[in-house]
Amino acid sequence: MEAGSSDGDVMPLPSQWCIALRDADIEMQSIGVSRADVARVRRPGLPDAFLKSEMIDAFSELDGEILRLRWLRAQGQPAPKVLDMTEEGGRRWLLMSALPGHDLASSPTLQPTQVVVLLADALRALHALPVAACPFDHRLASRLPAVAARVAAGQIDADDFDDERLGKSAEQVYAELLATRPADEDLVVAHGDACLPNLIAVDGRFSGFIDCGRLGVADRCQDLALAARSLVHNYGDTRWVAPLLTRYGMRADEDRLAFYRLLDEFF
Repeated sequence: MEAGSSDGDVMPLPSQWCIALRDADIEMQSIGVSRADVARVRRPGLPDAFLKSEMIDAFSELDGEILRLRWLRAQGQPAPKVLDMTEEGGRRWLLMSALPGHDLASSPTLQPTQVVVLLADALRALHALPVAACPFDHRLASRLPAVAARVAAGQIDADDFDDERLGKSAEQVYAELLATRPADEDLVVAHGDACLPNLIAVDGRFSGFIDCGRLGVADRCQDLALAARSLVHNYGDTRWVAPLLTRYGMRADEDRLAFYRLLDEFF
């Protein structure tokens, strides 16, 4: 069965959810570049939720995201609650609560100065979690082999590279990645994809992280590099990068930030 949406798109539903969601308005979401389909679910008399669905294969992330959401909430960090999950026909589905508010990229009320403060403070709080307590490993020793596997399997879309690398092959960019690997890592519990659309705020307050499938122990620049890039993308220039790093409490390490932006080309 497929669920209709307010904009005409449809999302296939697992058979066991068809009755529960038969009266739901399911609105497909378009932001982001994830392999997963995402939809907002509005049900009469119930809070809004989000539905996420992904094909199950060697590169699936949704099973890992479910584990990470549960772990993150257990640490007292704000994140969606896993309401239900199932698998059917080679796909995995997740139904999770909706966080209140808007993401930092699309908020109609937040000024850039407020976005910078919310972003820096949320990341600093996440990065303060004890590394030893985090069961998810995204250190380079595990992340780089994952990149190699994605390159070998043809999973990298070279047409989606940043402008400075357009025209290069995935193999060429991977060689650049290896050549610029930092000598060490300043490890924290990192979100893994800390772009503005993945942080939510309501009434000027941070309300939680979403898209947590890449959360794990990694260098803090994994998050700061993508957060800074997202500010540049949203506001058109680099003027908010220095305030972000100052508020967070870090001096700019341009080589390290560039490396983690480069690493993101493969995910």
